[in-house]
Amino acid sequence: MSHTLSSVQALLANRGYITDEYIAMSVFLAMQLHKPLLIEGPAGVGKTEIAKVMAEALRTNLIRLQCYEGLDANHSIYEWNYQHQLLYLKMTESTTHETAAATIEQTLFSEKFLLKRPLLQAITQEKAPVLLIDEIDRADEEFESFLLEMLSDWQITIPEIGTIKATHIPYVILTGNRTRELSEALRRRCLYLWIDYPPFDKELAIVKSKVEQIDATLARQITGFMQQLRQQRLNKVPGIAETLDWAQALAEMHITYLDQSLVESTLGVILKDWQDIRQTQLSLSELFEKVGIKSKWEDQ
Repeated sequence: MSHTLSSVQALLANRGYITDEYIAMSVFLAMQLHKPLLIEGPAGVGKTEIAKVMAEALRTNLIRLQCYEGLDANHSIYEWNYQHQLLYLKMTESTTHETAAATIEQTLFSEKFLLKRPLLQAITQEKAPVLLIDEIDRADEEFESFLLEMLSDWQITIPEIGTIKATHIPYVILTGNRTRELSEALRRRCLYLWIDYPPFDKELAIVKSKVEQIDATLARQITGFMQQLRQQRLNKVPGIAETLDWAQALAEMHITYLDQSLVESTLGVILKDWQDIRQTQLSLSELFEKVGIKSKWEDQ
């Protein structure tokens, strides 16, 4: 199924993903050119959602590899099912014939006992999947080098079985929060998209789209407050995910406006660092003034 730029924009919109032409164009080009798309930006701005939209647009599976410090190639490619291997050995331990023993060993290290991890899963699908490599900057440089080689060759060698070549090359989305600088080699291999915190109008549209039952005044106040909060010097700046959590929580409490005591008591929803909470508590009056919240009766 072929897609146009407008159809990609429509797919994003249908999933409630409020976007702009810049993001839609990047997704469209990644699909058309079948090239990896590296998406960077602050945490909580909707980077991983892009992969979900692509999988839906292509009507294919989404396979996710969550990166972390110390991730090695084996844990991302395959492992042997040792428990099943031991069980199989116990069932055949009475076999002593040399030929039979060789057959047993060959069976032990066959696909029957192979646990496919995300990278191996991605290249052995019947239809090209979307492979999401999430937070690639959390993995170390050694894993990044291995990944670069795989993105070039699209094959994996398992010593006991041999080389497995991709049946279909997957569509690849890589995300990063810039916790470390990625190599130039990896960047050159990918298309690039930066997603930043949205401006007021876009964030307000996201809130209204995702939290349909929210009061209009409350939605504007929450959005304005979050916009001003991100201007503060915080250790952990809240993203759109925190905005939506807060909006959902307040809407379910049937709140229709913000006041200082309410904000103070719910700061733990949007801020995840005690120093940030303390600093914000001390500057709430200033933040309210900047947002323009003067009284509960005023129309925003």
